[in-house]
Amino acid sequence: MSPDEGWIWGRHAVLAAMANPRRKLLKLFATRNTAREMPDDARPEIVEPKEIDRFLPPGAVHQGFAMKASAPEDDHLSSVADPSHGLLLIFDQITDPHNAGAIFRSAAAFGARAVIMQDRKSPPLFGTMAKSAVGAAETVPAIRVVNIANTIQQLREAGRFVIGLAGEADNDLPELIATHSGPGLVIVLGSEDKGLRQRVAESCDALARIPMTGKVESLNVSNAAAIALYAAHIQRLKNEAG
Repeated sequence: MSPDEGWIWGRHAVLAAMANPRRKLLKLFATRNTAREMPDDARPEIVEPKEIDRFLPPGAVHQGFAMKASAPEDDHLSSVADPSHGLLLIFDQITDPHNAGAIFRSAAAFGARAVIMQDRKSPPLFGTMAKSAVGAAETVPAIRVVNIANTIQQLREAGRFVIGLAGEADNDLPELIATHSGPGLVIVLGSEDKGLRQRVAESCDALARIPMTGKVESLNVSNAAAIALYAAHIQRLKNEAG
């Protein structure tokens, strides 16, 4: 299958993808019961659940919803580079689709403007990733770039402040966000096993760690992302309240 198209399954993921004008619907399956939840103008092929299973990976929990669709059109970096466009997230080689989807969900919950990913070594916006995002992959734009370190430099030149999450950093994340809490904040998340690559880390304005008790060595990257996004969201609310 072309990397520009793929399957999406699950109630929330499919309904959100159907409502996304950036996607082109190629095929739509529903069971007789789930078809009633689709928009009036939808024309799904009514099938039994086992028929849907044939098109999806083993164990996919589709809940009677499945669609084949094009990848959504990417935004361009220039559309979000200006600091006034709000918080950005950058994935530095996050490859696990469950983690990526969970981060998209947190990004939607806490008002991130967009997620920036490398055009290679990033999960496609289909399948497990879309299911884990529970529809958020349709509402938070994805921007794919060739080089993460160069992209960070471009964002800094545009006036943004870039924080890389790193467990070995000296700065505590909430304190660093409090001193650089304008709308131009960028948070960079490293890969699940190796964290930030050296050149990516060196490209950031500063590195920060999430202060913890020391009873665990590290957090899953999706949990770390949710905490970082929440910290930025709370600081933004404080700033708006004066």
